[in-house]
Order: sequence, then structure tokens, then C-alpha cells
Amino acid sequence: MDKFTCIVTDDEPLGREIIESFVKEIPFLKLVGSFGDPVEALLYLQSNAVDIMFSDIQMPKINGMELVNALVNPPVIIFITAHRDFALDSFDAGVTDYLVKPVRFDRFLKAVNRAKESVLAGKTPKIQEARPDRIFIKSEGKLVKILLHEILYIESQGDYLKIVVYEKTYTTQATLKSMEEILDKQLFFRIQRSFILNIEAVKTVTGNMIELTNGKSIAIAVNKKEEFFTLLGIK
Repeated sequence: MDKFTCIVTDDEPLGREIIESFVKEIPFLKLVGSFGDPVEALLYLQSNAVDIMFSDIQMPKINGMELVNALVNPPVIIFITAHRDFALDSFDAGVTDYLVKPVRFDRFLKAVNRAKESVLAGKTPKIQEARPDRIFIKSEGKLVKILLHEILYIESQGDYLKIVVYEKTYTTQATLKSMEEILDKQLFFRIQRSFILNIEAVKTVTGNMIELTNGKSIAIAVNKKEEFFTLLGIK
């Protein structure tokens, strides 16, 4: 059986030792590096292909989020940290799982299995480049055509997206960031950390709440409100 390569990045020796011991218990994982210095991990990843990285977030020099953002082609990421505060930002960045220390082995194994699926899924694109009027996504094992004007909103759910159209909801494995990059920015707007909506689907705006034509209400982030109103043509 082919093994999935992985590295561990944590400035705390005990934290590294625990994850290293967990990795050794999983037959399909192969530990190829363990780093106490995130800069060393960055340099390693810039010249070596790795399937999965287990990383702390709060570390000296650069933190885990900065480490991930510095990589052009990052591996599948599982954050392991003592802090719960970074969960939303982490999933927004496309991490596969977020574990809070102390980590139980059964929870670690669940995260690894999700990472394994992500590595395998990454060999084929889940979202095809958008054309002027449509995109193709991979959902439930088949390619599905979605007309852009029919999309009401897109919601991030970890490393999956929920794409809601008029009469159906699709789920595909992708990040909100990857979807945002291929959609028409005059038609779609990222209203907050977890949602992209179709401007044409907006029915009413009351304070910081937006109601869509299907009755769904979504709160707009304070720092997005001015840009959103400009896009709507509201002064």
C-alpha cells in the first residue's frame, strides 16, 4: 500500500513527540520530517512534495497561518493547537481539520482519514474554470453543470462548499477562496468569511442583514458593507 508522506511542525518538543507517536501508529502514514522551527519547515516544503502537514499555529518567527499562506502549493493541512480562536480563519484558509490540544488518538485518526481523502481527491480538480455563464463541479462522483445566474449563495463548510441554486443544493470539495478566484466579481461577492452570494439574488437589506430571494438571511461583515453597497450602486 502506498504511504502518504507527512511532516510535523511544532515549536514545543512534547507536542511534536505526541504527534510523531500517533503517526507511527497509522500504517498508511510516513513521517518524512519533524520541525521545531516553522521557517525550516517552510524551506523544506518549498523543495519537497509532502501530502500532509500537522502544524501548530502559534509559533515564533512565523505562525502556522503565515506558514500556510507562504506556500504556493501547500500540502493538506491539519492544525493542532491549544487555542480555539483560530478555527474560523483556519477553515477559511482551506485547512482540512483543526484539533485542539490535548488531542485524543481517535480524533487524530478521524482527521487523518479526512486528510487522506483530500489528498486522493486533490489528484482531480473539483471545480472547473468558470465560463461566462456556467461552471462544472464534481459532486457525488460526477461532473455537474451549474448555471451561474442560478446560484443564490455558496457557503463554506470546512474543506467543502455548499452551493445553493434555485431548486437544489450541491456539495463539492473545495475552498471558498478557490471559488472566489474563478467567479465574476461583478456578479458574486464574498459577504463574510463563510459566504459568497449572487448580487442578483439579494431581495432586501436591513441593517447588517441581507435577505435573499429564497428567504435565506445572511449577515454582512462590517468591513465588507461599504464595498457591498458600492457594488449594488447604493451611495
